[in-house]
Amino acid sequence: MLTFLLRRLVTSVVTVVGVVVIVFFLARLTGSPANLYLPEGASPERYEQFNREHGFDLPLWEQFVRFLGGVLRLDFGDSIWQQRPALEAAAEAMPPTLLLALIAMTGSLAVAVPLGAAAARRRFRLADRVITLSSLTTASIPDFWFALVGVLFLSIQLGLLPTSGDATVASWVLPVATLMLAPVGVLTQVTRGAMIDALGSGYVQNARARGLSPSRLVYRHALRNAALPLLTVAGDRAAGMVNGAIIVGTVFAFPGIGTLIVGAVLNRDFALIQASIFIVGVAVVLLNILVDLTYALADPRVRIS
Repeated sequence: MLTFLLRRLVTSVVTVVGVVVIVFFLARLTGSPANLYLPEGASPERYEQFNREHGFDLPLWEQFVRFLGGVLRLDFGDSIWQQRPALEAAAEAMPPTLLLALIAMTGSLAVAVPLGAAAARRRFRLADRVITLSSLTTASIPDFWFALVGVLFLSIQLGLLPTSGDATVASWVLPVATLMLAPVGVLTQVTRGAMIDALGSGYVQNARARGLSPSRLVYRHALRNAALPLLTVAGDRAAGMVNGAIIVGTVFAFPGIGTLIVGAVLNRDFALIQASIFIVGVAVVLLNILVDLTYALADPRVRIS
């Protein structure tokens, strides 16, 4: 187990640094930040001073070397837009995003597992067909379209929910529902398929022959063994929710890492973009490691090598 953790940590560090390096070069394709922060008609001397103050006067290869040295010290520089250390700004924006993803994933599992189990229990019946059709529909709806339609009808036309922010419980409804939409559909189908396999297995048939009730067969015997593929897909979807925070931040102006990344891109804040991507990458990597460890602990047959 310790060898596995060390190996995953090393590969994860390489992956995160690689992503941040790619972002370093892609961000500079957007142009010079001086064109945004200096007034129109500023003198060439003022441009030169601005670039010198922020290190943009150096050759690209020298900027890159300095950047790598800063990454090793977890120093991404100061944010031009936020006027403070970039890593500090990104770290402050991450907790609301993680909380949003946690609530959305918990809600997704709470909805998808019972629906998938019910569909497997009533296979090829009316309930199964309705649940399958509904889950496939929700899994196919684009997140951004659902978010915009939700704001249009529930917020603007009906006035039931706020359009943005996180000040009240009601303002969390649409962001959480947007993040839950696709995972509910996918996890319902995964649960249904895993439950059908589990219900047809020998140990469930043996338990049914002993006279156990259908509900006990489903929720105590079959569901426990069907949880492994569900756990794998849920972990992947949870990581996707962190990325989906960008859509939530853009549409609902929800404070979090998504809003911060969009603002950093619009303001050509290279340091903040790189720090935000680094924070998101670390969160996704740690989540994947946690899922792998949970999978191994949940199934004694799994051997990590």
